[in-house]
Amino acid sequence: MALTVSAAGSAGASSRLPTTTIAAYGMPAIGAGYMYLLVGLYVMKFSTDVLLISPLVMGLIFSASRVWDAVSDPLVGYLSDRTRTSFGRRRTWMAAGVVPIGAVFVMIFAPPSALTGGWLVAWMAVAIIGFYSVMTVFFVPHLSLGAELSTDYHERSRLFGYRHGFYTFGYIFCLITMQWLIGAEAEGGEAARYWALTLSLPACAVMAALVLFAVVKLRERPEFQGRVGASPLRAFADVWRNEHSRLLIIVTLIENIGSAAIGALTLYVTQYVVGAPHMGPAVILAYMIPSAFSVPLWIPLSRRIGKVRLWMFSMLGTGASFGAMFMLPFLPPELRLGTMIVFAVFAGLAAGCGGTVGPSVQGDVIDYDEHLTGERKEGSYFAAWNFVYKSAAGIMLALTGFVLDFSGFVPNQQQTLTTQVWIVGLYGLFPLVCYAIGAILFSRFKLDEAAYAEIRKKLDAGNSAGASPSSA
Repeated sequence: MALTVSAAGSAGASSRLPTTTIAAYGMPAIGAGYMYLLVGLYVMKFSTDVLLISPLVMGLIFSASRVWDAVSDPLVGYLSDRTRTSFGRRRTWMAAGVVPIGAVFVMIFAPPSALTGGWLVAWMAVAIIGFYSVMTVFFVPHLSLGAELSTDYHERSRLFGYRHGFYTFGYIFCLITMQWLIGAEAEGGEAARYWALTLSLPACAVMAALVLFAVVKLRERPEFQGRVGASPLRAFADVWRNEHSRLLIIVTLIENIGSAAIGALTLYVTQYVVGAPHMGPAVILAYMIPSAFSVPLWIPLSRRIGKVRLWMFSMLGTGASFGAMFMLPFLPPELRLGTMIVFAVFAGLAAGCGGTVGPSVQGDVIDYDEHLTGERKEGSYFAAWNFVYKSAAGIMLALTGFVLDFSGFVPNQQQTLTTQVWIVGLYGLFPLVCYAIGAILFSRFKLDEAAYAEIRKKLDAGNSAGASPSSA
């Protein structure tokens, strides 16, 4: 039986989403989290240490994928908004992405052993750019669907909070794979290649099953279809003209440049600074577990002190936790691993707040756009934020490649103190600066609960009267 959405904007028990709806919506995030982490966290190291591709070249490949995202993300977002089928405008795209996602994910971890030099680089470039492109086909419509499932200010935090929990569980499953692959690297490049391919196949099957489950179980709001203008340029101009969206885009870019450090550099820090390469997944697990299991803590706290203020404090906490990592090369070797794990726990706690509250705030901003324009263009908005998120990761990966190359990094060798300082500077101090700037800017965000309640009241009054919301 299909699952329904909550009544728009009503408060109290009637607006609470059923647990089955939250589960059906959140479960595909397990597969998405697994795939995104494995590509973002391991592929750089797999490429430099197993495939022996220059880190600078890999950084350029990830950067090129971000350039293409400037086209693919807005295109998918806008077309998703414009789609009109009985199956739904979001679920149609989610289902369409299932087979391509599996194909390019396997391609990343299965470069033919006969490929070398420029042909190997070309294969990885096509695979990585293709992966981020087809994940957009799932990711943007899926986030957009979440903003439609509830328009209650706090229920959105609950929905996206548990989605963040599912996403992080995907991360945790990925760490098991990474531990296996790191162990395989010790046996040689051929073993690493074999297990990378072997383990990618069931991941594709699970991702497909979870997406199809959500597509079958969830339902969309038919009244939201067909409420977007004919011009894509105007749609994205509206995203930028929206004062709350504009500030959120800037803050999201800065914050995610900082958070991308864990994906780009954790394995390098554990191997070349801490001296415990086999403990890389354990460090990431120390980050992921509190990030996932703190979700039930952040939901009630967001009600007490406000989503906006809570998110701002979490940025500062995450930045301070990463900043403390800069001391690692200067500590006695026996203290480095324990210190890194402790600060990873604190960073994970703070980051769990952002994963819970951030998409909820984005949903509020989309409703503000409806108040201004009378349109429902969740796809255009989440396409913009998704592009910013991926651009931040691309910037960090490109910067990682440049810094490693510039600092004299040599794969699979003991690094000099200078190289170690460059690595932890990028891993610790750089995120600290990014999060501090992001928190300062976000303190100017004005769409709090009281402001949203006024907007919601006008929207509900217009909908009850059978009229489109008027321009403010």
